[in-house]
Amino acid sequence: MTTRLNLLPWREMRRREQDRQLLTIAIGAWLLMGLIVAFAHFRMSDLIEAQNHRNDFLQKEIAKLDEQIKQIAQLKKKRADLIARMNVIQQLQTDRTRVVRIFDELVRRLPEGVHFSGLKRTGDNLALSGVAQSNARVSALMRNLATSDWFADPSLDVINVKQKGSDRVSEFSLKVKNLVKKASAPEAGT
Repeated sequence: MTTRLNLLPWREMRRREQDRQLLTIAIGAWLLMGLIVAFAHFRMSDLIEAQNHRNDFLQKEIAKLDEQIKQIAQLKKKRADLIARMNVIQQLQTDRTRVVRIFDELVRRLPEGVHFSGLKRTGDNLALSGVAQSNARVSALMRNLATSDWFADPSLDVINVKQKGSDRVSEFSLKVKNLVKKASAPEAGT
């Protein structure tokens, strides 16, 4: 008699055991993959959030710098305006003393027997009109003006000899160029 062994239940049990192990491995793999994906998702979210915070910080700093650039531009404009005003004031100060110097120099160069009846300044040119006792006195005035440091190129426009009462007088009109005396720059500031 031969013994018969029935291996079918053992094979079936083994197959069930392998199926269960395969299912456990598959579930474990799926869980591990899910954890890896979740970790990657959270890590990427954290990285994106950190980068967004950095971007926000940079945007705020850029806005601050833009504001500072605007303020610097405004300050530069104010500085240029102030410099322009200072230049105008300095020019006015120089011109103020220049006018005084012109009149002072005219009085110093005026020979006896000559007086002015009019003076007109156009830029750096002066138009002088007046009355002299003789033509020689007008010539002396022109020589005096030519030797002055403040005037140059005197030119006679008109001279008319007229009789006023018992005296003969010469009415004259001349032009002279007004120079800025080289030594006047330091004097103008005082």
